[in-house]
Amino acid sequence: MTFGETRAVQWWVRLVGVLLLLLLVFLAYVRVGAAGFIWDDESHLTQNPCIIGPLGLADIWTSASAVYYPLVLTTFWILHHFVGLNPLPYHILGVAFHAASALLLWRVLVQLRVRGAWVGAAMWALHPVLVQSVAWITEMKNTQSAFFYLLAISCFLQSRDRKRNGIFYWLTIFFFVAAITSKPSTVMLPVVLALCLWWREGGIAQRDLRLFLPFILISLLASGWTIWEQKFHSHATGAEWVQTPLQRILISADAIWFYLLKLIWPHPLIFIYSRWNVDPSRWLAWIPLVALLLAATALFIKRNTCLRPVTFAFAYFVITLFPVLDFFDVYFFRYSFVSDHFQYLASMGPLALAGAGVVTAVEKIAIHRLRIQTAGTLGILLILGALTFHQSAKYHDLITLYQATLAQNPKCWMAEYNLGLALKNQGQLDEAISHYRRAINIWPDYVDAHYNLGGAYIEKGEVDEALAEYRRAIEIRPEEADSHNNYASALRELRQFDQAETEYKRALSLRPQYLDARLNLGSLLLQRGRTAEAITNLEAAKRLQPNDAATRVTLALALMKNGQSGEAAAELNRALQLAPDKVSALNILAWLLATASDDSVRDGKRAVQLAERANTLAGNNDPTILHTLAAAYAEAGRFDEALQTARQAMKLASRADNNAVYNAIHDELPLYELGLPYHEMAKTP
Repeated sequence: MTFGETRAVQWWVRLVGVLLLLLLVFLAYVRVGAAGFIWDDESHLTQNPCIIGPLGLADIWTSASAVYYPLVLTTFWILHHFVGLNPLPYHILGVAFHAASALLLWRVLVQLRVRGAWVGAAMWALHPVLVQSVAWITEMKNTQSAFFYLLAISCFLQSRDRKRNGIFYWLTIFFFVAAITSKPSTVMLPVVLALCLWWREGGIAQRDLRLFLPFILISLLASGWTIWEQKFHSHATGAEWVQTPLQRILISADAIWFYLLKLIWPHPLIFIYSRWNVDPSRWLAWIPLVALLLAATALFIKRNTCLRPVTFAFAYFVITLFPVLDFFDVYFFRYSFVSDHFQYLASMGPLALAGAGVVTAVEKIAIHRLRIQTAGTLGILLILGALTFHQSAKYHDLITLYQATLAQNPKCWMAEYNLGLALKNQGQLDEAISHYRRAINIWPDYVDAHYNLGGAYIEKGEVDEALAEYRRAIEIRPEEADSHNNYASALRELRQFDQAETEYKRALSLRPQYLDARLNLGSLLLQRGRTAEAITNLEAAKRLQPNDAATRVTLALALMKNGQSGEAAAELNRALQLAPDKVSALNILAWLLATASDDSVRDGKRAVQLAERANTLAGNNDPTILHTLAAAYAEAGRFDEALQTARQAMKLASRADNNAVYNAIHDELPLYELGLPYHEMAKTP
């Protein structure tokens, strides 16, 4: 028996094949188990309000918060419910989806009667080009959608093999919907199914056309939604996406050859490749397109000859790549027109063809000796697995990923900028500034880098340098609301309140629904003593984002200042429902419950509970929180503890030169010594 024979295989041979494939996949990706979260994982998972915040499963399916892959977000939501934000289970599930997809690909290739089906599936599973999809938690969109995509194909082929094909046909539709709600790049499935019929049955009978109508309808709906989402939600609009139709065709041809060559020679593999500048006036720019058209024409003419397998693989490859070519505006194209994760599905065709080729070649060379065939094939797979093992290490964490990217693409402004963000989050402010500046050197008009560099200068106390960066960001893009908002915050640091207020209002005129600017303006007005105006703006901010805890805390402060303690307590209670461990909300509500002039608001027992929780979260060494805790003990009648806590707070305040807290406690201590709680004076709204 040889690898190329299609006779029935004993069950134990299939079982060995399953176990060996699973073993190879998990060994190749073993390093992923130690990896953390990287780029875009925050917006999809770790900071996604649908997963960890006030929104939830209903919002995933009923609002734009789901973007256009609600089933993947549902997977994240379920996993987060059980394991929180531990990255290991997410990585294990991603690898498991990939391994399961490899097994399903083997099954589909067998159904299509492709030689070397197991080898083709194994080559796909172990190819290093796929590392980006498997090692990157965000790209569970790929691994999960591929699982359902292959299930849909398998069920469709099964429906052609059975007399009672109804259940398999409806399962095909079900799995297609699951695939497309995991990632809409699976929209080409109807064309792929038609291609599979051509391969197995020589064409599509007219009576079969009606079978494709539900698939086409689903694809059109998903395509329209995705195009709208990319333009209006992901904001894939602007100069970066302006190309002539001719440029788009040339770039797409380049991308097809690029992806094919990466499968043949997977080096170098880079997280962000260089972005091409294609000039149609240069004759060299036309070579990939002409070569593609010649290859397609030749294969079409020879489609019923010995080149039929090549035609099938080539057609599948191009069809599946179509949604991620430059015919459509995709936000990622801001950085590069190509990415390894874009060809996760498409790579199945060429690699299945390669698997069949390997089996055929090994049989001829080894003169049908199974032992030599096995050794030769496993040798190829081990090389691919070793390359995947090496490549997966680059996805260990953000800093490792961006350093690896810059080592191979030193002109990648996106990697410089994001490396700066990662270093800043680790407290390495000087290194972050250095990378922001390098990003600006590569792209002088990079607005995000200018205003984040300004933010870094603010943290260092270098306000003049920060103002210069914010002004430069506004010069580059005067209609950019973020730049005006950040500029206003820097002016506020300098106590230039009038100019700061003007800039906040300018940001809001550019983007009326801009929550941060509305919140910042309300906070500034509160700081300036214009309480009524502050409340008006903060109420508007709350309407923009009812589930933002920070907005409700700031509004509560304004209401307290205006003498509306009951309304303030309600806002703080809601803030704690949204963010139970928000220290500022715990502390302010505890102070209000302990010291409010309104008897109906005060609740000493609960004030103690809240203040003790805030004190624990803050590390038991914050004089402001200890001040609150002392007032809460006093309101609860626990005056010995109130005195002890107040004196501890005074010591900490003295060391920190916090005169406001020190003086306040100094005034309150005599009350505690007399067995009296501290209550604020009544204010008239």
